[in-house]
Amino acid sequence: MCLAIPAQVVNFIDKTMILADFGQGVKREISIALLPDEVKQGDWILIHTGYAVSKIEPQEAKEILTLWEEIWASEKESSTPST
Repeated sequence: MCLAIPAQVVNFIDKTMILADFGQGVKREISIALLPDEVKQGDWILIHTGYAVSKIEPQEAKEILTLWEEIWASEKESSTPST
C-alpha cells in the first residue's frame, strides 16, 4: 500500500527541490522532479517518500487533511487507558 500526504509549496530551493509545509510546523525539502505539472508557491501537492507525485486542488488537500485528523483523533482515543 502506498501513502501520499498533502503539503503546500512554501519556497523553491532549485529547479527540482522545494520546501513543503505539512502543517503543524513540519516543513521538509521535497523533490518535484517527478511532477508532470508545473507548481508555484502556495500550490498543494501529494508527497510520497520525499517526492511530489501529483498536484491537487486546495479543497482536496483540505478534505484529506480533515480525514487524517479524524484518524489521529480516533487512534489517540483508542490508545488512551480508560479508568
